[in-house]
Amino acid sequence: MSELFDAVDALLASRASLPPPEERRRLRKAHGLTIDEVATALRVRRATVSGWEAGKTEPRPPERDAYARLLDGLAKLYPAPASADISTGTGTAEGNTAEPEAFTGPGPRGPETRTSRPGQPSEAAATTTAEKPQARPTASVPAPAGGADERFENGPLAVVDADADGQVLAYCTGGLVLDVPAKSLPALVEWTLTEGGLGQPRLSGPGKDADPLLVLTEAALERYGLPVALTDEERLAGRIPEGHKAVKQLTRAGWQLTQRGLGPWARIYRPAQGSDRQCVQLCVPSWHALDSQHWGHAAQLPPAELARVLGVYATRVMTPRGSTAVTGLELMTALHPPTRASQPDATGKRHSEHNPGSLGKDPVDPAPCEVPDGHPLLADLPRFHVRGPGEKLFEEAYDWARPMTDAECTVRYLVGIDVNMAFAAGANGLVVGLGAPTHVKRPVFDPKLPGSWLVDLSHVDLSRVKVGKDKWADLDGSLLPSPFTPTGERPGGPAWYATPTVAYAVELGYEVRPAEAYVRYDNGRYLDGWYNRLRDAYLATMADLGVRTDMAPADFLAAMDGYRERDPEMAIVLSAIKATVKGGIGKLRERPRGEGWRPGRPWRALSRPTWRPDIRAAVISRTRINLHRKIVKHAAFTGRYPVAILSDCVVYAADGTSPLDFLPYRDGTPLPGGFKLGVNPGLVKHEGTQTVLWGEEVRERFDAPALNLARYIKDGTVTGADNGE
Repeated sequence: MSELFDAVDALLASRASLPPPEERRRLRKAHGLTIDEVATALRVRRATVSGWEAGKTEPRPPERDAYARLLDGLAKLYPAPASADISTGTGTAEGNTAEPEAFTGPGPRGPETRTSRPGQPSEAAATTTAEKPQARPTASVPAPAGGADERFENGPLAVVDADADGQVLAYCTGGLVLDVPAKSLPALVEWTLTEGGLGQPRLSGPGKDADPLLVLTEAALERYGLPVALTDEERLAGRIPEGHKAVKQLTRAGWQLTQRGLGPWARIYRPAQGSDRQCVQLCVPSWHALDSQHWGHAAQLPPAELARVLGVYATRVMTPRGSTAVTGLELMTALHPPTRASQPDATGKRHSEHNPGSLGKDPVDPAPCEVPDGHPLLADLPRFHVRGPGEKLFEEAYDWARPMTDAECTVRYLVGIDVNMAFAAGANGLVVGLGAPTHVKRPVFDPKLPGSWLVDLSHVDLSRVKVGKDKWADLDGSLLPSPFTPTGERPGGPAWYATPTVAYAVELGYEVRPAEAYVRYDNGRYLDGWYNRLRDAYLATMADLGVRTDMAPADFLAAMDGYRERDPEMAIVLSAIKATVKGGIGKLRERPRGEGWRPGRPWRALSRPTWRPDIRAAVISRTRINLHRKIVKHAAFTGRYPVAILSDCVVYAADGTSPLDFLPYRDGTPLPGGFKLGVNPGLVKHEGTQTVLWGEEVRERFDAPALNLARYIKDGTVTGADNGE
């Protein structure tokens, strides 16, 4: 008889009533339980519990009875609010197969981040709280603009890996791990768009949501029939052959690839139907998608740690769209989309129109002086013609050095300081052209009008310059670089300059009379949002590394000592953010990249509205001028002059090893308008210290009195001769 009763109880349990999925989730959270804890108690996988809470699946015996008992007990402890209408039943809910949980562990693969196998208790169940490993400090991830978006509850990306049993797992941000049922590459793409819960909300109202990013490990590549590494021929082509089995599978399933094909950064899509986008991006680290120069050892990280690194970068900057340079450029467009929806017309229909403040959707021709050699605008020039300063805008970063004076040789040290995020600071508040240039003869210079100006600045004498309102300073001009050329040499006659360079000549107290100019009356502060987002990303990451904005100079220098070792993964994110700044500015004047290009013929980058060499020139011009202004202030106040400058690094001779030994601070306050120690963009940090004897020996060894010591000041390692050019 007892066996009959047990059978009846089993039948009743198989139909045990459950609250709707939303209530299941509420009850679990009310008791402070994680999905992992529930899954461990019921001896099911984490993804199984996520499916129950999302309404995708329903529990079966014997787990259903235990799950119902748990929910019934929680409901007694945490009754539903009076205003809530909670009905009993299986319920349906729109959502995804899993819900992200707070990251509570160190990140690598292990019992804290990986789901258990069916029918087996999680290994974490046998680990007491006291026995759990110490969690590493994790980077704080800001919420998406406009608040959390349930469409992308699992984050912007996932690192897809496969275990020895062939089970595919998706490691998401926050330590979340999802089971992936997809058996083929097309199925993986379908799963990502329908169940993955991956993506990122748009950064600007008129923009588009970021497509989900899948990062495929070597094990995942093998699981989906892709090569673990590219051949030399495939690396040169940047993709695997179109006849590859995986490409054919995608084609048969109705998916398409962009022109760059299935390579290190691939985009798999179907043509958009109205506002419905179907696109997934792939990143393949073993195909060299993550350049070690900018991403360090990220490609060698375990899946969970790689998801952390890329997830923090995606949340703070944007979901990577390719290299850091490509992402830097894409960030500009994401913040200022070229078009927006118009107001409804008489019939109530909206149309696409130009988005004010953007570069528009069509490229514009630059001025002839702004383009690099080989551009179609220069096709009529003789084949071996070399353009001089009067024909070519040449705004570049500093590479300047000089021999040390006798007095400088008597001090003991050479100390280098480096400007934080110098090019980002140069972009902040900069007014740039948004449209095509207008050619003007003999214009009156307007410092508020962006453009390129042909003007003679050879008369500017750095031995006497204006350093304030009605305040002049007498300096040793022979010890200062010219602010008008990247080599620091004084210009010899008329040359093309960007607006910030000419405006600085006026600021120094000298008259300018341009002969002609290409100016842009349609202009604006296009890069402000770009700067603000990258600045915030940089400062948040530095804070994760223990360097804050409110530190006193001595504390800041101490905090910078070994800061990268405090969290090597966040150090990778920091390097990528910095590379995004420089690479994004560089992409504004991208040169031909093979593809059979010949001088005088267009190349692919010219078809982009973001191919804007004038904006690049303006940013570099302002960055160089900002640095020179601080050098002049410092010389006027202290009588000290730089020995060498390389881009954003300046070297001074000093009696001590610290920047505080030559930077003038009074009661903790720096020289107004001069160098200031700190983490903010535009402030400076210690780059390195070497002895004066080291500097003289290096210059003597290479027989180069003007060898640029700023290139080697960081660690003193000299890799080869440098003629100072």
